[in-house]
Amino acid sequence: MNPFDQQKPIEGIKNIIVIGSGKGGVGKSTVTVNLACALKNKGQKVGLLDADIYGPSLPRMMGALGQKPAINNDDNKIQPLTRQGLKLMSMGFLVDENQAMVWRGPMLFKAMDQFFRDVDWGELDYLLIDLPPGTGDIALTVAQKVPVNGAIVICTPQNVALVDAKKAINMFDQINVPLLGVVENMAYFKATPEAEPQSLFPRGELNTWLETHKIPKLAELPFEPNVGLSSEAGIPIVESHPQSATAQGFSQLANHLL
Repeated sequence: MNPFDQQKPIEGIKNIIVIGSGKGGVGKSTVTVNLACALKNKGQKVGLLDADIYGPSLPRMMGALGQKPAINNDDNKIQPLTRQGLKLMSMGFLVDENQAMVWRGPMLFKAMDQFFRDVDWGELDYLLIDLPPGTGDIALTVAQKVPVNGAIVICTPQNVALVDAKKAINMFDQINVPLLGVVENMAYFKATPEAEPQSLFPRGELNTWLETHKIPKLAELPFEPNVGLSSEAGIPIVESHPQSATAQGFSQLANHLL
């Protein structure tokens, strides 16, 4: 039996988009939450699923630390939390932030199935799934359980990040998930809006590699200190600084999905 024959759509959800990177520290969760906000600001109904079971960051980044989802007594479905007009679900809402999840594969599979089938997502135009680093169980489980409309890979400019981004791209190819393109995060830094852009990382082979393989670069997002400050405050920069260059970049990124 083909493992992808198990796929079942989630009732009410039109598009499922996964965001991955192959490694940590490149801003994948930051891109996910801000892209979700940008889509919402364009009139879309959006949900956010934090699939990083071991290191969930969605509760802190969306200002929902310590919040617990309600259970509907009629159908026992979990009611996703709502912040910034987005529906949210994360393992971080179910366990303490400091509690380590020491789980093997079967428990991960069950958790993801519950996030898909036992959460009352309602009607959504987009469900964005923030994948954990690496190319392991969670990404494969998502692809086996639900039809995924596309994947976005996040990469920073240097080759050490590109190496892992290539692995993520290869993984999506293997599990039959269409690649929408790559986002270059922290591509440059400008001290002032008028200043010349500066590279924070060694400029690697990302652009050449993408051109060779005919993979679109969906956005170049700058490094901006307010991104981190906004995430710590639980208000994504698209909402806290909507006129910033970074927020405008996320708005343009959202256009690629519409």
